[in-house]
Amino acid sequence: MSSSLVNAGDTRAPYDLVVVGAGINGLGIARDAAARGLRTIVIDQEDICSGVSAWSGRLIHGGLRYLEHKDFALVRESLKERERLFKLAPHLVKPVPLLMPFYARNKRPSWLIRLGMIAYDALSWDKKQPNHSILTKGAVLSRFTGMEPAGLTGSAVFIDGQVEYAERLCVELAVAAKSDGADIVTHSRVDGLLKSDARVTGVEYTDSITGERHSVRGRVVMNAAGPWVDRLLADFGGVNSPRFIGGSKGSHIVVAPFPGAPRDVVYYESQADGRLVLVIPWMDRYLIGCTDNLYNEEPDSARAEQSEIDYLLNEVNTLVPGAKLTTDDVLYTYSGVRPLPYAPGVPEWKIPRSHIIHDHAKDGVEGLFSVIGGKLTTFRQLSEDAVDLALRSLGAKKIKTITLTSPLPGARVANYEAFSKAFIANGAVPPLVAKRLLALYGVRAANIVALVSDDASLAEIVDKKSGALAAEVVFAIHEEFARTLTDVMARRLLLAFEPDHGIQSVERIAEIMAAINGWDENRIQEEIDGYVEWLGHLAVPGRPTAQIPGRATSGERQSGLTVGDVGLQGGRADL
Repeated sequence: MSSSLVNAGDTRAPYDLVVVGAGINGLGIARDAAARGLRTIVIDQEDICSGVSAWSGRLIHGGLRYLEHKDFALVRESLKERERLFKLAPHLVKPVPLLMPFYARNKRPSWLIRLGMIAYDALSWDKKQPNHSILTKGAVLSRFTGMEPAGLTGSAVFIDGQVEYAERLCVELAVAAKSDGADIVTHSRVDGLLKSDARVTGVEYTDSITGERHSVRGRVVMNAAGPWVDRLLADFGGVNSPRFIGGSKGSHIVVAPFPGAPRDVVYYESQADGRLVLVIPWMDRYLIGCTDNLYNEEPDSARAEQSEIDYLLNEVNTLVPGAKLTTDDVLYTYSGVRPLPYAPGVPEWKIPRSHIIHDHAKDGVEGLFSVIGGKLTTFRQLSEDAVDLALRSLGAKKIKTITLTSPLPGARVANYEAFSKAFIANGAVPPLVAKRLLALYGVRAANIVALVSDDASLAEIVDKKSGALAAEVVFAIHEEFARTLTDVMARRLLLAFEPDHGIQSVERIAEIMAAINGWDENRIQEEIDGYVEWLGHLAVPGRPTAQIPGRATSGERQSGLTVGDVGLQGGRADL
């Protein structure tokens, strides 16, 4: 169901909870609240996972470096949540080995890293993964042949987690919330807070696609806008609170496989400043990051600067001398602003990563809360804490959360591994397509195949490089709240993160969406232009922006495209 269909909130009975922000925390809160029976709505100015949740290093980790700050509680919480995600979202969150090399020039001596590894194992005493091990110099060079040998004395190896598709994790939280009764409203900017005396009574928002204005009544409002928390409070008006967010920009670069590249994630101490740099195998490429710089500008304007790219390239070339990477090797970049607590005078890397949920009753506004900080790994615990506070504000009895044991929609099967093998062996779609569907949708891949069974035209491969199907476009609109071409390309099918950004497929995907949504030629062009503009988030400084190949005129387009309740009728590419 398209999120536009729930934008008629003016006349509805009050929601128990209005969540502003559809990033990992906002969606986690909405999912938990709806599952506990609260009437919930989540509203975002853009799309699901369109902010900082999409711009992370995509690791689900215990926070090894937080041991340096003696934040043992956060490390323990992170490790518990990591293990939980392995169980509840095995199609999206998977264990990966990390290497942490010992170099004589490191600021952190090898004995300190070994001590940290022992503490890490002790704090994850209930995990299923093996404890860390220590490799000799010879063993690590055998495993990672391209590593710089000079000064190397060995390496620690330990297990953490990776979520290649953070966007899909957010989408599944939205799907889960919706299945429990929550409403999902995207591309809608919250304009103001509704109040009666000192108590919130809801919010007003404007749908940026239709231009329609709405008011939603709600008994509790949760400000989970990430780096936009302070901006939202200013827009609310009448909320006298201190500054909460001290944004820190982190930039990553993405490169193709290179000479000497590691098979494992490498957690490497920067030779320039001692910060920790990651070289991460990701989507058959390498994600290298990240930087950590104070950032006070509009969060959506964050872009990787040449100095950041040079810093990351220098570090990976120091670690892997044979790589010889230059800016020309960078496929694309991305940057995000971490919603860290405002801490003037504190270096960015020392600012705590634990979350804070501020009750604005302290500021004279009852029923309003703001979420500060948090990590991708610990969103579930943050969500549980937030809903507990909402229940208390509502004067309701505490209801136990189900999120501790309830799998995400893509993992709701008795044996996921057995399902995966059977799905590939079934032969309903080619093996490579089947593997792609499993990686993105888990058991919900069967829903995609069901669409193809109902309408053979949906077996069309709309992107030859990835094997993405027309059925996925239909599914994104009807089942995953996609409203724009960018929603589909960047946060449903993930084609934006292919080296060519799915440029060759954009027009065809826009046509399919147009047939479903009734878009005319002007709207199609607007959607394509909007996607090209969004690709600026992935820009490499000094490089021309992506261009869409010359578009056909309306008379040259494929004719006879119509849409039914489920899919479309039209040409089919042979599989």
